[in-house]
Amino acid sequence: MFKIRQVGFALAACIAVAALSGCERLPMETRQVGYRGTGMEQVINPRIVEANAPLHVAPDPLPPAVAVGPKAKDIYQNVKVLGDLHVTEFTRLMQAMTNWVSPQQGCTYCHNPANFADDSLYTKVVARRMTEMTQAINAGWKNHVADTGVTCYTCHRGNNVPTQKWFADPSPDTAGRMLGNDNGQNKAGKASVANSSLPYDPFTPFLLGKEEIRVGATTALPTGPQTPLMRAQWTHGLMMHMSDGLGVGCTHCHNTRSMAEWAESPPARVTAWHGIRMVRELNNAFMVPLTAGQPPNRLGPTGDIAKVNCATCHQGVNKPLNGATMAKHHPELQRAPAGAVRRADVLSDPATAALAALTRAGR
Repeated sequence: MFKIRQVGFALAACIAVAALSGCERLPMETRQVGYRGTGMEQVINPRIVEANAPLHVAPDPLPPAVAVGPKAKDIYQNVKVLGDLHVTEFTRLMQAMTNWVSPQQGCTYCHNPANFADDSLYTKVVARRMTEMTQAINAGWKNHVADTGVTCYTCHRGNNVPTQKWFADPSPDTAGRMLGNDNGQNKAGKASVANSSLPYDPFTPFLLGKEEIRVGATTALPTGPQTPLMRAQWTHGLMMHMSDGLGVGCTHCHNTRSMAEWAESPPARVTAWHGIRMVRELNNAFMVPLTAGQPPNRLGPTGDIAKVNCATCHQGVNKPLNGATMAKHHPELQRAPAGAVRRADVLSDPATAALAALTRAGR
């Protein structure tokens, strides 16, 4: 009997430890972000903030270059994007990009050492297109990045490939399985949705496709095809990713009184609305078209190229690099790329009216 009790106590202790392993150790920091009594607060773990602090330190800018001398296109061959820069400015940007993306490999990560004008290395083709993407973000998506802007370092942080990216998940193999199709969810350890049981690929429908983000019907009674449950689950999965990727809770963008009400939401919700559409455009206009030139080791399990999501830039904080304004030191990355066209759906959006209302109310 005594041994049975010992086993029982040990089993109870193991269960208690397992239950508490999902809890965060106190003390925590709580910041009020809305009216008292509404639950509008952000809970912050100072130990996580301290541990991740080195990741969010922006490097010092290189000394500014004096815009003198000939243009890069007049000195170098095959300069398709930055040819109008003076040689001094061009050289400075190339050095900065090397520090941001390939500090170990140097220039030869993108360039053929025997002929820098050669486009045979896929990394050079990608770098050229990513330069245009950076320009497009800074010039065309100020509703999301404001005047802070982005540089290559915002995503890369000294790595050849950003650590935060996503690939499409292959369809589940259901042949011969008693449990059948898991519908792309209910798998433990899926960091893409903060280890929840939600669908672990909410990115394909929302950050690549144009699925409508919605969790409820728009009418009180059924009047036709209603919002599918799967779309609601995808939406919650995307929200979990955004919460985890930005290191914030739901109240960063939503009012707990009415999560769906735009007029009562914090202004950050409008910024996030533009961010979702920005990421969608980046994936479709810049990332996916580069798929054909990638080597197999740079592709995902379904043969797709790595794509961006919210965590690619934010990496756990509300403002990438804690709001460091690196882009101001590189005006050449803030002009619109040649042939850039903004779509109509981002020029007139329903969130702009909500933002104007919040501004008038002094929120």
